Amino acid sequence: MLNKLKRAALGAHTPHDKATAASKPVPMPLPAQVRILMSQHIGAPAKALVKKGDEVFVGTKIGEAGGFVSANIHSSVSGTVAAVEPFRLSNGRMCDSVVIKTDGKQTVDPAVKAPEVTDKASFLAAVRECGLVGLGGAGFPTDVKLQPKQTVDTLLINASECEVWLTSDTQEMLNCSDDIVRGIEAVLKYTGIPKCIIGIENNKPECIELLNQKTKDKPAIEVKALPSVYGTGAELILIEKCLGREVPHGGLPADAGAIVMNVTSVSTLGKYLATGMPVVSRCITVDGDACAKPQNLIVPVGTAYEDVLNAAGIKGGVELGKVVAGGAMMGPAVENLSYPTTKTTSGLIMLSAAAAEPPQVNPCIRCGRCVEYCPMGLEPVEVNQAYAARDVQELGKLHVDYCFNCGSCTFVCPAKRPCTQMMGLAKAFYLGEIKKGGNK
Repeated sequence: MLNKLKRAALGAHTPHDKATAASKPVPMPLPAQVRILMSQHIGAPAKALVKKGDEVFVGTKIGEAGGFVSANIHSSVSGTVAAVEPFRLSNGRMCDSVVIKTDGKQTVDPAVKAPEVTDKASFLAAVRECGLVGLGGAGFPTDVKLQPKQTVDTLLINASECEVWLTSDTQEMLNCSDDIVRGIEAVLKYTGIPKCIIGIENNKPECIELLNQKTKDKPAIEVKALPSVYGTGAELILIEKCLGREVPHGGLPADAGAIVMNVTSVSTLGKYLATGMPVVSRCITVDGDACAKPQNLIVPVGTAYEDVLNAAGIKGGVELGKVVAGGAMMGPAVENLSYPTTKTTSGLIMLSAAAAEPPQVNPCIRCGRCVEYCPMGLEPVEVNQAYAARDVQELGKLHVDYCFNCGSCTFVCPAKRPCTQMMGLAKAFYLGEIKKGGNK
């Protein structure tokens, strides 16, 4: 499997449906209320700092990081706290949430000001204070990521944005290039990492050209054009494409001498260092065949999906069949439109009833396409057999834990089999058995 990382046939050639690539982000109408979750990141939930009746402003800290691997939460609106109550997450777990009735003024908290950064310690404290997490979808707290135990020689900026429909990262590059460079330079300066590579798929030539221009006098920063193949944005693939290195099995990017940050994450850091405004809003791509006005919207964190969709509208005469949160390939279907956006919400895809209709599933013809197009060089057919037999050792040999549920195997399958769902179940079973100590 590891040798296959060096092959060229990695990842599916998904359609380049980027209708909103030239859609400059615009603020959506302010919702009547927001529900801000205290768990929007990997790690411990934040601890609510406010109570019902409290007045808050844009940028007010309403949640304190609940541990080392955690993140602060800030109010995205000005208004009054209507409730602090439990809320069920999409994974079934419960966490606290803060419901805020907006006052329509969007008054900025007087405490919001640019942080004083003089050394590594104050820099990491500033990153933690602003509540920055991986905005590409993973949600890992950035201050923790920037404190690796291993020696790191490269900061990799993931600007590939290979997901179908999503263009929020593209717009970030086109409109906030100075913030991106400011964030990169701060990371390099205060962490001691000597160089940075910005990886951008070659189907975004305007972004490549602009960032090349912005960094032409900055020898520590390189802009690298990457193949336009779905899956390029995965950390392990990005490291291989940019550095020619492989992350050890079960390891982290830092084990290969790299730290990977999403381009919007590093841009947000650059903005925070200049203004002091923490993570309170997010550019979200709203698109899909049922969307009346595909566009990029600037959305306050905690806005209900329904409010975002209403801002874009549903096409006349079209029945909305499904809403996908995130990209069309990896994003989960939304069960409840009252669910709030989070820091990591990058897109909402509105699919018509016709597009959402599940395809006819046929028997596997063992064509091998799922193997050929898997970005990680895995073998879904063999994994399926091992999972059916509940063979933990065989699943380990097949490296099922490398699967990141990209959806490529299902996308290319001529029999329309739910390969990705099976891989997800197999991976969950394998990791569960390993955690329990199973080896049979």
